Amino acid sequence: MRDWVEWHRGYDDPSSALSGRLEWVKLRLGQALDRCPPGPVRLLSLCAGQGRDVIGVLPGHGRRDDVRAQLVEYDETNAEFARRSAAEADLDRVEVRQADAGDVATFADALPANVLLLCGIFGNVSDTDIERTVGATPALCTTGATVIWTRHQRPPNLTPRIREWFAASGFAEVAFDALDTGPLIAVGAHQRVDAQEAPLPAGPLFTFRSDE
Repeated sequence: MRDWVEWHRGYDDPSSALSGRLEWVKLRLGQALDRCPPGPVRLLSLCAGQGRDVIGVLPGHGRRDDVRAQLVEYDETNAEFARRSAAEADLDRVEVRQADAGDVATFADALPANVLLLCGIFGNVSDTDIERTVGATPALCTTGATVIWTRHQRPPNLTPRIREWFAASGFAEVAFDALDTGPLIAVGAHQRVDAQEAPLPAGPLFTFRSDE
């Protein structure tokens, strides 16, 4: 199994592909918060890692006091890192929950989300799990919500199909950033435009693969 604490050390190098991806995710997150209607904002980040995207945006964002964020992360060390970072930034409305983000029951109380982050997931699960997760997003989000996701573009490049799956699930593409660093990482942002109610899926959304 990959050492996810060691993996996060790539963020310490500002020239790394991870750092480049992070900056684009933060940009799209800030824009997603800008699009949220007045009032409380529910932000949900699955497989949140050390929370560098959410905690890197909220302190200086105008909607900071409106946001109630839940970060779901399985790794104990990374979850504790995120908790310390949120506390140091005085983000008392950021909750870090150490749990399996593939299990909807672990974050059902945070639904529906106005902003949903699926970053660092789609490169570590099967294509079937990606399609299943995208298909479940209408049940996880409000109408008008933004989903931000990431995926490498190594052959065979799955990002065109992921974009099609979001369209088929009632989402309009807001942005697609194909970064020319490292393994050609892509950052996508889609907004839910379909108001039809969707039931929560039964069973896990995804399972991380041990060979990634």
